[in-house]
Amino acid sequence: MKTNFTFFILLLLTSSCFSKNTTETVTETPFVNTSKVIHIFVALCDNNYQGIVPVPAKIGNGQDPNNNLYWGCGFGIKTYFKKSAEWKFLKSEKVSGIILERLIFKHTSKDVYLVADAYDGKEIKQCTKDFLSSNAGDLKNTITINDKTIGIYGNSDLVAYIGHNGLMDFNLEETYTNSDNKTRDCIILACKSRNYFSPYIKNSKSNPLVWTTQFMAPEAYTIHDALSGYVLNETSSQMHQRAAKAYAKFQKCSLKAASKLLATGF
Repeated sequence: MKTNFTFFILLLLTSSCFSKNTTETVTETPFVNTSKVIHIFVALCDNNYQGIVPVPAKIGNGQDPNNNLYWGCGFGIKTYFKKSAEWKFLKSEKVSGIILERLIFKHTSKDVYLVADAYDGKEIKQCTKDFLSSNAGDLKNTITINDKTIGIYGNSDLVAYIGHNGLMDFNLEETYTNSDNKTRDCIILACKSRNYFSPYIKNSKSNPLVWTTQFMAPEAYTIHDALSGYVLNETSSQMHQRAAKAYAKFQKCSLKAASKLLATGF
């Protein structure tokens, strides 16, 4: 299902804009990746459990990843990356009652793996905590795919969050201070993410490659094109421009506006 069926829906979206515990068995044991690994946390769009202006019921059901705006729709992470010529789909699995689906991809020309987790929309707070815990190095795990073991969560090189900015709706008691002296890259595509996430990102000593200054539609093309630069070891400014060009193209806005909406660094 494609989500560009009407600009009105995007206007609705833009107007709304682990801890250490999760239902997955995890470890805090460090793991050194021999391949570059990206871990994306997606909080499924949810009309009932998130502070958003409601979208059509079918794409706003946070318990139905296959039809969800941020996952199974045409510009959702699952559909968009599976259609991408840059990424090879390897595996899909259900992790827990909270993580409804996990996808694993490998880049077609570079030694880079991508793991994307779809969190039940009503568990947006847990998704946010898991992202921040991973970013700080508190939450770590490994998975094996085709006899290859890779480190995920805080063992990954880049962690990303996609979805509604839950920090507009709830507060977190944790500070998420860096626990292992490892610097990770991060991408946060949610409304006004630089403003709301900055204290946590600074404490975690991570490097924000792309995040936002205003309301936005956190669809997959933005992070997809930013990652196209990431796998090529481009600068953060180059990745920012890739992301801005993609956003301008699909949102039909000017590159200048998209470049201001998306930011890099503090």
